[in-house]
Amino acid sequence: MQTSPVLPRQAATPTPAAVDHPGPEQAEKHKGGRFGLPTATALVMGNIIGGGIFMLPAAVAPYGTVSLLAFAVLTVGAIALALVFGKLARRNPRTGGPYVYAREAFGDFAGFLSAWSYWITTWVSNAALAVAAVGYLDVLLPIQHSKLLTIGAALLLQWLPALANLAGTRYVGAVQIVSTVLKFIPLALVAVGGLFFFNPAKMGPFDASGSGWVGGMTASAAILLFSYLGVESAAMSAGQVRDPERNVGRASVLGTTGAAVVYLLGTLAVFGTVAHSQLLHSSAPFSDAVNVMFGGSWGGSVIAVAALVSMTGALNGWTLLAAQAPYAAARDGLLPAVFAVEKRGVPVYGVLISVGLASLLTILNFASGAQSAFEILVLVTSFTATVPYLLSTAAQLYWLVRGEQGKVAPGRLLRDAALGLGAFAFSIWLLAGAGYAAVYQGVLFLFAGILVYVWMAGRRDQRGTERAV
Repeated sequence: MQTSPVLPRQAATPTPAAVDHPGPEQAEKHKGGRFGLPTATALVMGNIIGGGIFMLPAAVAPYGTVSLLAFAVLTVGAIALALVFGKLARRNPRTGGPYVYAREAFGDFAGFLSAWSYWITTWVSNAALAVAAVGYLDVLLPIQHSKLLTIGAALLLQWLPALANLAGTRYVGAVQIVSTVLKFIPLALVAVGGLFFFNPAKMGPFDASGSGWVGGMTASAAILLFSYLGVESAAMSAGQVRDPERNVGRASVLGTTGAAVVYLLGTLAVFGTVAHSQLLHSSAPFSDAVNVMFGGSWGGSVIAVAALVSMTGALNGWTLLAAQAPYAAARDGLLPAVFAVEKRGVPVYGVLISVGLASLLTILNFASGAQSAFEILVLVTSFTATVPYLLSTAAQLYWLVRGEQGKVAPGRLLRDAALGLGAFAFSIWLLAGAGYAAVYQGVLFLFAGILVYVWMAGRRDQRGTERAV
């Protein structure tokens, strides 16, 4: 096991978190991880595969089967990013993942921007998941005729996973494994069953958009890019993973690969069972595929249940990540200390504050009809999610360029450099896919956090001055 590296360019005075707690690496190793490799892998897969897969085939159908090629390219980039997270976790297996890596390499401010940006992504995404889940719930239990029932259902879908998190990490892991298994049953039914009903004539043209295969691949990739958000899940919860130096990397790669297989096979099966002309106008492509395979109209209900299970599992995992991002920064004195308070291995106030903000956003969406404002915030997460990715891959490249003994294995420099550059390029592609409006709004949202950093840094330095006097 490697020794813990010294953080460069850190403040000389100890932070409150450093005074009140033992070293973070030692504290987390003493309490022991509760997530084994299967649970950590389920966490990654469950967070990557939310509810979006149930709409992906119809979303990329206008571009033709060239979108399958885009899937393959994106999968390579996502696995490269997963491998980079695994290598960084070997260096510093602390809870907080991208925040820890950015702070270790580039100092407090970079670490703060990573934690702040990722935290925004988590709780805004949770609100979006809850709103989308209500739409699937309405298929089974019509509630959208009542605004009060709709709001109540959306809040319930957020608070049930929050309560599972508050019960402790062992329950988080149990819920994650169960929901991951349950969501894969209908997906596997379509992916495997579709092979027996597969008709190549239904797949439509390779380049349906008519803009050339390169243009079609790029356009479909812009839609598919964000399907892989969540690859960092094991790294974010490294402190709760057993033997994180080995298992974070393994879980990241296994979870990402498993999600990619499900995405690709599911989309291919739908392309080969539902006629392209019908798929272009489908609002429930997996339901249409089930109806073609088995007849009847019960596919909609089956897929609605699967989508609810999938989204609930994703909410469970993302709620944990929403607490872990500010937790790590709070322990280093970069965010309020309340985020570092733990009970049963879970940052309890981080869960409560994050789900509270997501609930307020959900109520705003339904009660005031501010749909456009809500959609802008969701687009902002497309930008904020890539900031920790870029900083993490930059941290890996920083250690490679610096070439510290023991940090870069001799003979592996070229491979690790190619991996880091590939992951960095993938992150840039994610950023470009967000679009100009999302980047513009995201930068404003991100930089608003500078006021929080100034406040926390000023208070920390003030305490240091008072101690010195």
